[in-house]
Amino acid sequence: MKIRTSLLAAVLLAGVTAGPSALPAAASAPAGSSAAQAPHTPLASAIAGLPSADTTAALVRVGGKEGVWRGSSGVHDLRTHRPADPAARFRAGSVTKVFTAAVVLQLASEGRLDLDRSARSYLPDLLPAAYRGVTVRHLLDHTHGIPAPDLPGSTVEEWYADRFRVHHPEDLVRSATSKKPEFTPGERQHYLNIGYTVAGLVVERVTGDTYEHQVARRVLRPLGLRDTYFPGTDPRIDGPHNHGYQRMRLDDGTTGLRDVTVWGTTDTWAAGDIVSTTADLERFTRALFRGHVVRGPLLQEMFTLPKVTDHRTGEPAAYSAGLSMKVLGGREVWGKTGGRWGYNAAIASTRDGARTLVYSVNSTDAKGRDMNGTAEKIMVAVYGRP
Repeated sequence: MKIRTSLLAAVLLAGVTAGPSALPAAASAPAGSSAAQAPHTPLASAIAGLPSADTTAALVRVGGKEGVWRGSSGVHDLRTHRPADPAARFRAGSVTKVFTAAVVLQLASEGRLDLDRSARSYLPDLLPAAYRGVTVRHLLDHTHGIPAPDLPGSTVEEWYADRFRVHHPEDLVRSATSKKPEFTPGERQHYLNIGYTVAGLVVERVTGDTYEHQVARRVLRPLGLRDTYFPGTDPRIDGPHNHGYQRMRLDDGTTGLRDVTVWGTTDTWAAGDIVSTTADLERFTRALFRGHVVRGPLLQEMFTLPKVTDHRTGEPAAYSAGLSMKVLGGREVWGKTGGRWGYNAAIASTRDGARTLVYSVNSTDAKGRDMNGTAEKIMVAVYGRP
């Protein structure tokens, strides 16, 4: 199943015509309030009426000099129907890639690795000669040409039954690189998790430390992101969290919603396993765009799109090192979306940080082909139409 991760890619197809909402600094919905209690704004309308068929809860934080807005809607779970917890932890999916890219770029700024050096030179025992042309930069901007690994199952029901399987990153890389390259490195772009799995292993080889500890030491602790962590092999979400649901075939043969909150994430590791909160991700986004995470000229790597085309569509590349860019409301908006079963998340900002956005949406088809309807409404209310 194809994961929709390109920032607002589905909105481009949907042809939404709404403009951005005005957010005076004083017009801030109290954290923890429902959309119905918040001041009437396009954002309040975007998350009103939850739970719905495609969304059970939504948490939103908008910040920057153009105004502040906080809101939540929906339920903690479908059994008790308690209000959604606005401070809840959630699976942030591919937003993890931004953290991984930041650590790699920090190491490059310290001279501990070279973005133009082959990844194989750091992992000669893992990457075969067929991939000797893949550089560290290729890993970060998805121009490496390494295909996806083979994972068991082909339906959501099969994946759910296999949700506790522990995958090792080295095994994922061996599976992927046992196949032929999709294209010559640096010539095209194909968004896949595997490049970031390799990048995580490069971090470990260069530092002699675990990937998780390097992210914690370099990003989480300096920024005070106390509610952000890596679950490792634990399939549960530690601490307060809203439940995630997925529409699928149930045991009685009917189709309905199943609670998928407990689901292992070792298949994505450095590409998509982080757990966080909207408050932590907002702090991270502000610091990143201000140059407080990646410092100096290497920060520009995150805001530079490779001059290649997409491997499948032929469209211009949309991904940089860790981020993606779309023009919304006449401005460049940079960010990253992510999806794990039951959870969609995103961080986004204008390049100058004037308007930032973080959301968590509990989607009932978080890995579907189309962007979640509530997430789409949030993005357009904040930044405007493409």
